[in-house]
Amino acid sequence: MDGNGRWAKQRGKDRVYGHFEGVESVRAVMEASVEWGIRYVSFFAFSEENWGRPESEVNTLMELMASAMVRELDNFQRNNIRFVVVGNLARLSESLRQGIDHLMSVTAANDRMTMIVFLSYSGQWDILQAAQKMAHDLIENPGREVRPEDFTRHLVTAGFPDPDLLIRTSGEKRISNFMLWQTAYTEFVFTDTLWPDFRRESYRAALEEYASRDRRFGKIK
Repeated sequence: MDGNGRWAKQRGKDRVYGHFEGVESVRAVMEASVEWGIRYVSFFAFSEENWGRPESEVNTLMELMASAMVRELDNFQRNNIRFVVVGNLARLSESLRQGIDHLMSVTAANDRMTMIVFLSYSGQWDILQAAQKMAHDLIENPGREVRPEDFTRHLVTAGFPDPDLLIRTSGEKRISNFMLWQTAYTEFVFTDTLWPDFRRESYRAALEEYASRDRRFGKIK
């Protein structure tokens, strides 16, 4: 979800103004996803690298995420949406972790859609922590054959399907350390639209482009 800061700057506003407007784009995408029957939607909200941003901006982002979770609880329950947060959550404040745990707990049985928020996450960190867990498994079970699916179950996304489509906004054409293992056969759509302007029609356009592609997964039809 890239381009919040640039969107605000274009309007002579502080960067955090773009983050607030970006929340409305999250809401628009979620509403459309519910309507269109999409089962999993993931949002890369805050990377491990984002901790290097100015402290004031980081604090505002964390407060924004905490308040958004509280505001959206009724919406999650009304639309039967399961809320999940993954990442290096040990870096978050205790109060934010408690809020996340509460929302995940009360929505755990919802099964119409799963919303996955990647918070304090990086793909390299995810692979590293999975490799450490895999190493412990091999110490306890020496000589066991290791298959890709064995490694996958140690990633923070274990139990969720790999993404079919990754959408990157604001004209950037890279994945910025996001789900490096899981996106091996993901389709990519890059759009110049800044995230605060990415609403229902932009989302539909990305899905239509995805639907037009021939996915062979390295095979021949």
